[in-house]
Amino acid sequence: QVQLVESGGGLVQAGGSLRLSCAASGSIFSIDDMGWYRQAPGLQRELVATITSGGSTNYADSVKGRFTISRDNAKDTVFLQMNSLKPEDTGVYYCKIEVGRTYASGKIYPHDMDYWGKGTLVTVSS
Repeated sequence: QVQLVESGGGLVQAGGSLRLSCAASGSIFSIDDMGWYRQAPGLQRELVATITSGGSTNYADSVKGRFTISRDNAKDTVFLQMNSLKPEDTGVYYCKIEVGRTYASGKIYPHDMDYWGKGTLVTVSS
């Protein structure tokens, strides 16, 4: 079973910074894409940023130049550095990982499943 633990959310003033972390655990052999999504009150969940296993990144236009996604493959962890935060960045931030392969009893198996974290609240005050 794969589990995700997110941390780093909180309350910050506009212009401030936060760093989110999402650590995966379980019988994971490889992770493909990792990403962050957010959901503001009354709105649908939207993509914030993604990163491939090779390190290629993709950002929503609204966060380009302010947010940076990164990952530590050795620790199965993805980060989101958020700078110059704005009130419109407020929302619940969710990480998502795509587990490509798992291992059990000394063998590696295809897995190809997505997992979501429970979310961490980011509140940016004006």
